[in-house]
Amino acid sequence: MNDHYFEERPTSRSRPGDVVLALPDRRFDLVTDHGVFARDAVDVGTRFLLLDAPRPDAAPATALDLGCGYGPIACTLAHRYPDADVWAVDVNERARRLCAVNADRHELHNITVAAPDEITVTQHFDLIWSNPPIRIGKRALHDLLVTWLDRLTPRGEAVIVVQKHLGSDSLQRWLGDQGWPTERVGSRHGYRLLRIRPRAAPA
Repeated sequence: MNDHYFEERPTSRSRPGDVVLALPDRRFDLVTDHGVFARDAVDVGTRFLLLDAPRPDAAPATALDLGCGYGPIACTLAHRYPDADVWAVDVNERARRLCAVNADRHELHNITVAAPDEITVTQHFDLIWSNPPIRIGKRALHDLLVTWLDRLTPRGEAVIVVQKHLGSDSLQRWLGDQGWPTERVGSRHGYRLLRIRPRAAPA
């Protein structure tokens, strides 16, 4: 049976494997498994985000990997910002378990792995990085982004990666229409990097 990576409890048989994420500043050997996103190799979009996302103006005190999967983004954030509290959030319990294993494997003790409803609404973030689950559908994606982008601190920013043919340009327009200043800060291999600033007040 094939699971969707955004299911809470994958039913496919567990078959752990390993993938390598080699970045200029760190190599990560990551445990992966069936039923999670990009189980055979780190996704091209995720790699683009990790290589080309602009650094924030100031080091974040809190950071969020939204839709963490087995943790390539969370591990990179925790390595680059060792003084930050990094939250790794995913609905998929198998993905969360793998992310925790990978954080421990690389001795990244500033990562907290959690389900979405385990994070209080008062928790805010200076930095959000995400390869969001576009395939959950437009309405669900919009609800997801509204929930988490409104948790940016006043000085915070989010950077997300979206494939052009899956609606990156229309998503950029929608974000702007909702009050989040959004700019394209990169384009490669059919992907767009979008940097999103906090909106002054919910629309």
